[in-house]
Parts: sequence; structure tokens; C-alpha cells
Amino acid sequence: QVTLVESGGDSVQAGRSLRLSCVASGDTQSIPCMGWFRQTPGKEREVVATTYLGGAGTTFYNDSVQGRFTISRDIVKRTTYLEMNNLKPEDSAVYTCAANMLWQTYGCIPPQAPLFRYWGQGTQVTVSS
Repeated sequence: QVTLVESGGDSVQAGRSLRLSCVASGDTQSIPCMGWFRQTPGKEREVVATTYLGGAGTTFYNDSVQGRFTISRDIVKRTTYLEMNNLKPEDSAVYTCAANMLWQTYGCIPPQAPLFRYWGQGTQVTVSS
């Protein structure tokens, strides 16, 4: 069992930066794939970024955040980060981290949400113009 808790959400103006954190607890000995997703009311949840530990390590980014957001992990701290730069109003959403326990790139890179077994409660990001 893994518990995920996000933090770092805030209300900021466009162009600013935020860093979200996701701390894992429980059976976190090895979580091969971590991801960030986001959702706004009335819209489907979409993937933001994922990162896979296997092999050389790989990452996936939604085209809309490519070049602005960076996902990273600190294994010792059991924390996954999402560094968000040059934020835009369309980035406003509830951001949720999730863990995929499968040691395979399939389903992580690129991500398939149904394969992510554990989910956090989310943290709100609001970007004003």
C-alpha cells in the first residue's frame, strides 16, 4: 500500500513558477513509475508528465507543458517534484500525483492512467492573467 500526498499548489500570476511536491509513504521500496496528472471541472483528466526509473530513466511530457515543466524524483526523500515555469492561465487545475507499480515502460512512457494504482488527493494550481 502506498499513500501519496501533494503540496505546493498556489494562486500565481501568469509567467511565474511553482514547484509541486508529492511525498510517498508506505510500501515505497520501489515505485518504478511516477506521474503528475491534472484536471479542471468539466474536463477529462490529462497527463502532465511521467518518469520511469528503469534502465536509463525516461520521462514523458504533455505537449502543452514541454519545455516549461520538469518532473524529477528524489528517491531518498521519496518525493516526486513537478517544476512548473512560465505558467499560463490554461495550466490552472487540480494537480494529482500517481504511482504505477509495473516495472515496464509500457503504460508509463507514454502513460496510461488506468495502470496507475495509487493516487494522491491533489493540489490546486490557479494561474491568473
